[in-house]
Amino acid sequence: MAQLSVSTLPAAPAQLDLAMDEAPALPAGKQVGFELGWDHARHGLAPAVEHLFSASPLRQGWQAGQATFGHRTLKAGGHTQRWLQLRTHAWSRGRSFETTLLTPNYLQQLDTGHCPISRQPLNDIPGDACQRSLDRVRDDAGYAAGNLAMMSRQANAAKGRRDFAALQAAAQSLQQGPIRQMGGLDAKAWQRLALLSSFVTPLPHEQAAALPLHLLPPNRLRLFNPIQALQALVTRQFATPGWSQRLARLEALLPQSDLQADFNRFVLAFVPRVLQQQQLQAPQDIRQALEDAWDHELVQRRWTRFALRLTAAQAEQLVQRAAAKRLCPVHVQQHEVPAATEGWGLA
Repeated sequence: MAQLSVSTLPAAPAQLDLAMDEAPALPAGKQVGFELGWDHARHGLAPAVEHLFSASPLRQGWQAGQATFGHRTLKAGGHTQRWLQLRTHAWSRGRSFETTLLTPNYLQQLDTGHCPISRQPLNDIPGDACQRSLDRVRDDAGYAAGNLAMMSRQANAAKGRRDFAALQAAAQSLQQGPIRQMGGLDAKAWQRLALLSSFVTPLPHEQAAALPLHLLPPNRLRLFNPIQALQALVTRQFATPGWSQRLARLEALLPQSDLQADFNRFVLAFVPRVLQQQQLQAPQDIRQALEDAWDHELVQRRWTRFALRLTAAQAEQLVQRAAAKRLCPVHVQQHEVPAATEGWGLA
């Protein structure tokens, strides 16, 4: 995929000549471009210079908006500027952009202080490896709610157009050596990239059940595989006090005593890793400790045994029942197929 580095929109230079005659070919979607220019004017922002040639629908919308709004513009915060920049990026490359749910407020909910892949602090320095960058997790889809994750510019560039299978193959290759890094990322970071992609990739239940949770799902990402949703729900229980009581209530939702026993064995394998992170205070440190707990072979083996005894439908039902009983530490929203990918621009 094309890499987008998110940064503050630059203001138009004072000497900018708006009557450019050498116009490049127009991107698809003149109406979309006009609306985009209109929204720039509504927020008192100038579009990027390359879109201000005379025949540009974005320029036409911007000028029409300026004539309408004048100085009566809306305040443009950082997330509004990123929203406009992201829309411009998508439009100029012919990518779909779903505008009903994908708003500045939505983008704000995706923000994070650390890259989930490299685990390095993010910044807004243009061109820096750790600059904030919004990635379309599933490259065959457009910019839409549920398909975006914030990461570093370096991680986004390394991921490129790779899908889950290609990312998983890259991670396995780096684990085996002799090459241990690719794109500035080590094997563990590539494992996290692969898992991120798996969340929005429909997988056979047996395959999804066998994946270690090396990465907790980023906020607002849609999970296509019910067993991974259950896996994330269970793992997040350990992040806050009272996890023992909540997991006991979750265990009670299981229909069979042997399933309950398998679940309890998994919890007993996970608990020692939780005790190791009890002294941690920062949410980022706790998150990473929970992800790293899945490196332990016993944890993964016991989870896989339990997960394979469930069907995808049973896993989905468990998540729904846990949410209804308020056992989820985060908000859970179910999207029926095909509504889950509505606005994604899939072929």
